[in-house]
Amino acid sequence: MSRKPKESGFEATLAELEELVAGMEAGNLPLDEALRAFERGVQLTRECQAALLSAQQRVQVLTQRASGATLEDFAAAGTDGDPLPEP
Repeated sequence: MSRKPKESGFEATLAELEELVAGMEAGNLPLDEALRAFERGVQLTRECQAALLSAQQRVQVLTQRASGATLEDFAAAGTDGDPLPEP
């Protein structure tokens, strides 16, 4: 009997969020269920954002260790219209 591998935390959270959004977009939920779904969606969104931030920080640390270079926050780089520096 073959078993489907269990989804990781981020993927499972994102899948649940997508399912909630689809249910809410259908417009068939009573108000109290829609509010509960919205609250759960906000919680799931925060969990996804935290997981992505953690992954970003891990990548920055690994990149910094590998290159020995000092990194700057990529969100701030290039915001003044200047091109991003070459790696």
